[in-house]
Amino acid sequence: MLHRMVGDLMTTAVVSVRPDTSFKDIAGHLADHDITAVPVVDDQGRPVGVVSEADLLRKQEIQADPGGHLPAAHLLPAERAKANALTAKALMTSPAITARPQWSVVEAARAMSRHHVKRLPVVDDAGQLVGILSRADLLRVFLRRDVTIRDEITTDLLTRTLGLDPGAVTVQVTDGRVTLSGTVPQSSLIPIALRLSESVDGVVDVTNRLRADNGATAGALRR
Repeated sequence: MLHRMVGDLMTTAVVSVRPDTSFKDIAGHLADHDITAVPVVDDQGRPVGVVSEADLLRKQEIQADPGGHLPAAHLLPAERAKANALTAKALMTSPAITARPQWSVVEAARAMSRHHVKRLPVVDDAGQLVGILSRADLLRVFLRRDVTIRDEITTDLLTRTLGLDPGAVTVQVTDGRVTLSGTVPQSSLIPIALRLSESVDGVVDVTNRLRADNGATAGALRR
């Protein structure tokens, strides 16, 4: 299978700032390039942190309500320090959680979830910034055409990997939802075919209608 890697999906024209970049310049970069965050890089081009819209908005959060209807914001010391920050170094969330170009979409998605971040600066072997990957970039795998997904499952998985007769198994794909029908030589191949099909980029769901030649059915599994 040809899995999409981070290097295939990332944005390479990355807007970045230096640690001494001012608050207003950062806000300008976000507005000018229609982005929601920028990586902060050191003199060697290595990410040391990320400044997001949320970091900038803390400055508004600590301001008094002009109408006098809201109580003063209660922030932790670290949050208040960010709210009073004037440069990227003081504003940024650090250290930067980074990805590598050779990571799979699964590795990147798990890193985002584990660290509760919406984007990952991508670095090369020297740790230098080469791209940035967002949640929206990861979702692009679900835009793959149904016919492409079907051909990959039929040719790469069922025929080449499992050695199945392509005429014995039918693969139907509608809006990323895969249905496998037909017969396989032995029942032990059924969970393997399901698992491999689920791992194909762009697959949303897999329904099993396979049965073994010996008459043992796979049951009414739906994954």
